[in-house]
Amino acid sequence: MFQYQYQVHKPITTAHLAQTMTLLSLSAFELKQQIDSELASNPALEIIEERRCPHCKRILPENGACPICSRPMNSDVDEPIVYVSPMDDFIPRSDYDDSDYSEEPFSPVTDDLTSYVIKQIAPELSKDQQLIAVHLLTNLDDDGFLSVNLMDVARYFHVPISTIEEVQKIIQLADPIGVGSVNPQQALMVQLEVLSDSITIPEYAYEIIKDFMDLLSKRQHIEIAKRLKISVQRVEKIVEFISDNLNPFPARSHWGSVRNPSSPDTNVYHRPDVLISYANNDQKSQLIVEIVMPYSGTLQVSPLYKQTIKETDAELKDAMKGDLEKASLFVKCLQQRNHTMQRLMHELVMIQKSYLTKGEKFLKPITRASLAEELEVHESTISRAVSGKSVQLPNKKIVPLAAFFDRSLSARTILREIVSSESKPLSDTEIQKKLSERGIQVARRTVAKYRAMEGILPAHLRQAP
Repeated sequence: MFQYQYQVHKPITTAHLAQTMTLLSLSAFELKQQIDSELASNPALEIIEERRCPHCKRILPENGACPICSRPMNSDVDEPIVYVSPMDDFIPRSDYDDSDYSEEPFSPVTDDLTSYVIKQIAPELSKDQQLIAVHLLTNLDDDGFLSVNLMDVARYFHVPISTIEEVQKIIQLADPIGVGSVNPQQALMVQLEVLSDSITIPEYAYEIIKDFMDLLSKRQHIEIAKRLKISVQRVEKIVEFISDNLNPFPARSHWGSVRNPSSPDTNVYHRPDVLISYANNDQKSQLIVEIVMPYSGTLQVSPLYKQTIKETDAELKDAMKGDLEKASLFVKCLQQRNHTMQRLMHELVMIQKSYLTKGEKFLKPITRASLAEELEVHESTISRAVSGKSVQLPNKKIVPLAAFFDRSLSARTILREIVSSESKPLSDTEIQKKLSERGIQVARRTVAKYRAMEGILPAHLRQAP
């Protein structure tokens, strides 16, 4: 009789999914802490101190990557080689000692939100406007909203309220967009206005935010549909657009560029989570993507613990079985996390190869939602995988993984090129036209924002070369 094997796709259990998502959101540094915690608290989990490949489980040579997983699967130079490697492949033991470092990851010196915003907008402001801007920015709450009344500020500076509103508008268009608003509704309206420069805004999005903010916050989609006389499905699509593209609390968003990382999510650790390089240091060769696994041994369920359960009293058996199940689940979730990171990095490197090999101006505008659709996973999975992680590029520069999704990076890079090669200082309108000639459609105020983010002065303050 012949025996057949069938591959059956079973849904991941809730516990499995929850723990996998938790591990996926951790950086390599944080993952090491989590593994150490599990090893300390669960006697059924153990780590064998030997150099094994985290993926194929083969014994590794004393130095170097796995000879199987790091081998090209085909001769296509456009296809990256993506694999998981132990941490000590990147930092030799002779040069690295954990005791040399504190428990906290290193992070760059960062600006607070007030300093970050004022650096962007200062070139656009007169001296008097700068004083008003600083006053407003030092009166922001934790969500990025003004905690002072604009009329009170106008009285304080003895100027018309229109002067204060003009400065507020400039602040709101800085990064993070919407900061300096009086409430979430105003922040969303500003963000929608800016977003309209680059993408099509769904019909009724403005009306929903402007007229039905209370119903929107309570998720009363049926009532919104009735009042607008449109279908509930249409309202839900608009709400999904708002949720995916806008942030009602600007200060909570991932504010700051690669040059100004300022949230806990953008800390640059002393070790990146992913390293991208050329095979054999040859720029014509395939790209190698190494995902850092923060241990070099084999993490497994203890065979001795399994044997002990068989020989123990019935009253202790249930508790020991619980430890065994937790250990098994942790190992499986860790493997799933690695698999997801490999799929993510493979797809990202395929899409952004020109950025990796040629520079920032070749970065393609992609979103987490589009990548999630390509990989057939939920958008939240991509967000967790990207959050808090850093990548070392082939040029040895370390950037947040989120930089791969920075829609403005290529435009800002080309803007820098335009300004650096100008024969006479170009106005923002002239820069806008030159960007348009290169296929980049942005509004003049967006040019001003990008210029400020790059620390480039306005035309009247720049000197001709």
